[in-house]
Order: sequence, then C-alpha cells, then structure tokens
Amino acid sequence: MRFTTVAFALIVFIVVFSIFVANLANLIGIDKQLSNRLDAASNDGEQRQPKQLKLDDQHNHLMWFLQVSDIHISMYLDPARVPQLTEFCNRTVDIIAPSVVLASGDLTDAKTSNFLGSQQHEQEWRWYHEVLRDTNVLNKTVWLDIRGNHDNFNVPALQTRQDLFTNYSAQGRHHTRSYMHQVAAGGERYTFIAVDACLDPGPKRPFNFVGMLSRNETQHLINLAERSRELNTNYTIWFGHYPTSCILTPGLGTGGIRNLIGRYREAYAYLAGHFHTLGGAVPRMYTLQEEGFLELELGDWMRNRRYRLAAFDHGLFSFVDIHHNQWPVVLVTNPKDALFNIPGKEDLQSIVDSTHIRMLIFSPAKVVECQVKIDGASWQDCQRISHQLFVVPWEPKRYKRGLHKLLVYVLDADGRSRVVEQRFTLDGSRLQFDFLAKLVLMYDTNKVFQTFFSVALIIYLVPLCVFRIWHTLVRKGTVARPRLRTLCCGGWIRKMWILSTVDRLMFPIVGYCLYLTCGPWSIGEVIDGHMGVVFVWGIFVNNAFLPGTLTYLYGFFQLMLCQLPLTIIFANNVIRRFYRRSGEKNYGWTMALWKNSAFILIMTVEVLLAAIFWNSYGLLAFIITPLRAWSIVLNVILWYQSRYIPEKCLRSASAVWSSSEPKLSSLAN
Repeated sequence: MRFTTVAFALIVFIVVFSIFVANLANLIGIDKQLSNRLDAASNDGEQRQPKQLKLDDQHNHLMWFLQVSDIHISMYLDPARVPQLTEFCNRTVDIIAPSVVLASGDLTDAKTSNFLGSQQHEQEWRWYHEVLRDTNVLNKTVWLDIRGNHDNFNVPALQTRQDLFTNYSAQGRHHTRSYMHQVAAGGERYTFIAVDACLDPGPKRPFNFVGMLSRNETQHLINLAERSRELNTNYTIWFGHYPTSCILTPGLGTGGIRNLIGRYREAYAYLAGHFHTLGGAVPRMYTLQEEGFLELELGDWMRNRRYRLAAFDHGLFSFVDIHHNQWPVVLVTNPKDALFNIPGKEDLQSIVDSTHIRMLIFSPAKVVECQVKIDGASWQDCQRISHQLFVVPWEPKRYKRGLHKLLVYVLDADGRSRVVEQRFTLDGSRLQFDFLAKLVLMYDTNKVFQTFFSVALIIYLVPLCVFRIWHTLVRKGTVARPRLRTLCCGGWIRKMWILSTVDRLMFPIVGYCLYLTCGPWSIGEVIDGHMGVVFVWGIFVNNAFLPGTLTYLYGFFQLMLCQLPLTIIFANNVIRRFYRRSGEKNYGWTMALWKNSAFILIMTVEVLLAAIFWNSYGLLAFIITPLRAWSIVLNVILWYQSRYIPEKCLRSASAVWSSSEPKLSSLAN
C-alpha cells in the first residue's frame, strides 16, 4: 500500500508540474508597463467618438481593399497557382482597383519533394517575386504582405540566408517583422497594421503551427497602434497570418492580442488565414470577439482560389469573400449585413438616416442591368454614380423593426449575372455566428491542446492506478472484490485490474506515459544545422525556448491512438494467459497474423510516424526519440511479455480473481 500511495502521489505531482512548466513562459516577462499603456490607450479611445456621416448618393467617405491568403506557391504541387495569381494581379486588381492588397501569409509552400519534410525553396520565392514584378502590381496598388508559418519553416533567425521573405517579398526589405501602413482616401485616414507572429527561430514541421508574439514585438505593435492614433487615423484594420486563437502572447497575459486590438476604438477587424476553413468544414469562419472587433478568417488561395473584397463606406465596414474569376463582384455597403454589425463602433442610426442603398459592383464588362428589391417589394433599378458605385433611393423607416432581406441582381454585357442576398436590421437585432467558427476563433488553441493532452493522461493513467490501489486493498481485506454484474463493463474492469497487478507490464506502461509528460521526446536538428530538444511543454533550439503548442496535440494522439489501444491489447493477452487460453493450440501463420492484426496495424503506424520523424529531423532524432523509435521497441517487448507472461506474475491477481481460492469464495461472483 505504501508503494501504490507514493506512486499515485508522484503521478499527480508530475502532471501538475508539467502543466506548470508548460505555462511558465506565460508567467515570465509580463510587463506591467504594457498593461498600463493599454489601459491608457483604452481610456483615450473611449473619449473619441466617430463623426456622423450622411449616407447619400455621393462617392465620398469610401475606400475598398482586397485580401488574399495562403497562396502556397509550390515547386511540386498545382502549377496553376502561379499563373492564376498572375491573372489575379493583372485582371482582378485592374478591375477592382483597390487602395491596398493584403497578402496574409503562407506565400510559399516550403515542403520537400516527398511532402513530409520542410525547407525554404528559393525558386518558390522567385516565382512569387516575379509575379509581383511582371504584373507591375506594386505600381497599381499597395501590396502589403506578411509571413506565415510555411514562410518560416526551417528559418534559424531573421535576415539569415534561409529568411527569403526579406529579399523576395514586397515588404520584407522595409520591415523586419510587424509594420503599419496608412492610406488617405475618401476624406478619411485608414491604417493597416500587419502582425508578424511567426516563431523566432522557425522550426521545421510539424512543430511550427502556432504563432507567438515576444514582449518586444508586442511593445512594437503597441507603438504602431499609438502612432496611428497620433496620425489621426479614423479606421484601423489589423491583419496577420495566424488567427488570434493561434497566437501566444507571453507579454500580455490574460486576453492576449485580442485585448491589445480591442483597446483601440479605431480597430474594426482582424483579418487572418491559416486555418483554410478547416478543409471546408467551416467555410464562413467569422466571429465578433468580446473585445469588440470582427475576426474574419479567409479561405485559402491554394486550393479554393478565394480572395476577399472589403470596404469602408461612411464608417460602415463590409466585406464579401469571392472565388477567383467569379464575376460580377457585388458588395452591398448600405444597409450592411446584420451579422457583421460592430456595436459601439458603427452607428445604426446612420443607416436609419440614410437616403440610398449603396453597393460596389465590379465586372470585366459593362454592367447593363442592376436591380434591387427588399423583402416582397417590386424590383427597383439602380443608378450608377461612378464606375464602381451604384445606388437606389429608399425609405429606411419602413424597415425599422426586425430582420429584412435585400436582393440585388446584376447583369453585365457579356451575359454574366449575379444575385446577392443580404439580411439587414435597423433595430439592433443580432444574428448568431456559426458555433464551430466561434469555437475555433474565440478559444485559446494552445489551452485546448493542453486540455486534450491532460484528459488523455487521466484516461490512460487513472484507471490503472486506481485498480492497482484497489487490488492492494482487496488483498489486505480492507475492501471486498467488486461484483461485476455488467458483462461488458465487468469484463473490461477485470482485464485492466489484472493487467495493473503485473509489475513487468504496469511499471513500463505508467513510466512511459509519465516520461512523455516531463522527459525529452527527441534530440535532433529541429532546424537544419541547429540541434534542439523537444519536450511536450516546449522546444529548446538555437538558444531560444519555444513554448509547447502542437506538441500537446501530438502527445494526445500518441496516447489515445497508439498507447491506449496497445494497453487494451496487452490486457487481452494477459487475460488469456490468466485463464490458460493461450498456448493451447498451434495456429498457422495466417491465423496468427489475423489474431494479432490490431497490434501489427498500430505498430505499422508507429513505424511510419517514426520514419516521418526521421525524414523531418534527421537520423539522430530518429535514434534519440523516446516518443517514436524507443516506444516501438518498448511496445514490442511489452506485447511479447503479455503473450507469454509467467504464471508467477499472475499469482497476485489469482488471489483475488480465482474462484478456486477458498479464502476468496465469499467474494466470487
């Protein structure tokens, strides 16, 4: 009993200690001055009120821009990405004529030819640079690009030979990391703040998924935001590659980057990419953060060829996501979509007082027909005010209550048509964002990964330890053996109970699990030419510490998809030996393979994952990898031990579960 109590206490201590170490980076370097400056900025913002603008039929107080994300120019996949990006820069940019184009990261793919490893390819960056140069897009508009995690794979430091973003991007030569650009248009000033949250240094795949802002970079972003305020900006758009849920901010504490953005009243939206709409599972990944700004993830260019048109019209922010070469493009700016109202920053009264429905329409051919109708009313013809702006007189007071549906029909001279449906409200009625979109964008991804790993630890360790302690108490006569009345649950309890009594299996299983929690997973070239050590709670490489992020999810899958099924297999083997069911017959090799197919399948997966690890981090990482190579050896040994366990190792279990023991007859089922 003494041993089991100590073991259980040790397990609890190690789990708690691991969680503490994992969050240690968030506790180091919290700068109170940052918090004070944010509070000051918030107070200043509360004193600023947006000026009232009249929404009429005039082409003023209007600015629009484009966003493209996750281009992934690749040497080995989809050669159409480059020519279609060229077409976008030539044709789409010419037709829409945006004030700014935001390229929000993952400009290149940076994968090796077998798609398992990662490496910066200069050819991919040359193609990107040539598109910008040959299309002359930098002279047509302002091209604001930012790095993504793929642009940061295998980059030991900024401005090194591997940091190709610096030499081949539009903004890399002018800005080391985050930066600001201001545009004056339509009578207002608009500020775009680019957030570079790439890890520094940038490890290879797969542990380069979540971004992080250092304390210095956070201070730099605050300086940019305050400078934009000093320049009397009216509206600010923040953009970056990573959604806010994927950005660690050790220097900001609770709230992180959302708190930083939300403290500035001029901040209307944060635009990002990275998630690729979760493979199409969440095509509309949008939400309104609690801090009072919209967060809008844009689907990728890589497979879906999507881009975004966004506009400010008299202080109202609107946007639409579009597929490449989908014409005409229609963006209704007044009345704006009810889903994207921003309380406290946009005044619904300006829509109530407006005189015209306003929309931006773009097409390669002349627009020959444009009509609008609201709810069940008749169609009304639009009036063209400028090349892009179309308006229709309306009486908003007729729609002051509830939700209403606006339909727009557009036809161009080449026969292309578009019907746009948009819901609006004038009484503040709220629509709900997609639940999964809110879940992905509003929760802290790193904490979710930590929770998954912690839950996996509990599921894996606690039952075995409980059964071990329970068994000791039954042997001492302190408690009675449980009466297992449910066939399914009873059989499972008996298997795990008996497994927990076998020291040569129990100790390695629990020990390996605890090792994953606190010990090094691998030692190898996390970055080419730079040795690193990988733990579940972080990576040490190139004299830097990168907090654990995707490592927690990696550990979760290792426990739940490999170790837990293997433990069940070991338990089945032990129960067969316990009831003398194995070794009685000699089966052929075909039947033996079939009976052990589950173990063979899991081991095959383990070998493949170990090979991928070798490919990513080198031979040394494969050899010194308790997570992968060593676990294969360990599990093979445990499988053999469970198959041919000596009878002496089962005597303790027999004392409780064998009905032939006279002293236990009263406890038998």
